[in-house]
Amino acid sequence: DGWERFMKRRRFVDLSIAIESNLPSDPPNMMPAIDYLDHEAGAEGMAAFFPGVRKDQLPGAKGWAIENLTLTTHSGTHLDAPYHYHPTQDRGKPSLTIDEIPLEWCMGDGVLLDFRHKGDGEGITAAEVARELDRISYSLKPLDIVLVQTGADAAWGKPEYLLKGGGMTRESTLYLTERGVRVVGIDAWSWDRPLPHIAQEFQKNGDPKVIWEAHFAGIEIGYCHMEKMANLSAIGRPFGFTVCCFPIKIKRASAGWCRPVAIIES
Repeated sequence: DGWERFMKRRRFVDLSIAIESNLPSDPPNMMPAIDYLDHEAGAEGMAAFFPGVRKDQLPGAKGWAIENLTLTTHSGTHLDAPYHYHPTQDRGKPSLTIDEIPLEWCMGDGVLLDFRHKGDGEGITAAEVARELDRISYSLKPLDIVLVQTGADAAWGKPEYLLKGGGMTRESTLYLTERGVRVVGIDAWSWDRPLPHIAQEFQKNGDPKVIWEAHFAGIEIGYCHMEKMANLSAIGRPFGFTVCCFPIKIKRASAGWCRPVAIIES
């Protein structure tokens, strides 16, 4: 009874998307593929581990189910490590890979910033981040986990997902990291503005400073960001919740898959 009462005081919100085969929400060379081996195939496979076993000796003549995946560490909802952005961080130190990220960074007080009013491809400025924090009456503290809502996740599973939502800039990213924030997240394909919009702007004016500027901010202050988040609206409040987002531990990798969860105490 005590455990049930404890759990009733907590609400868990899944902030991730599922990894699925061949969805057009990634560039063609990054689409995950899943090969499903069902229980029938599993019954055949079990013979390699248990020579002589017959299918009729297994429950319902069925064995184990297994899936083989082909994907990148940036498929699905994932946490990028500073190594993804550049080989150095914090003005010259070796960048942390995903297996080196302090676990203390990956669980903390959550802050939700709503930028759904921004147009597709628009940058979110530091001044706009400051105004949004004023609007919700919140002061950032070190190791807060800041989530940026753009509304792009509504297009997940469609080709236009790659074009949807605003994105962070170098100055707005540094605004957060200079205040001790080390993990952030966004409900779009990239923490930066959508790459096709950036590419179009670069072709127009030739200014390389627009390329991946929010990612490259990690060269100055190392930080992690989650991309391809979802369901941020279900949190239901701008702060007063906990975020857990521990990444899969992949040796020397630039990112790791994660399943971020918001925990709301009632």
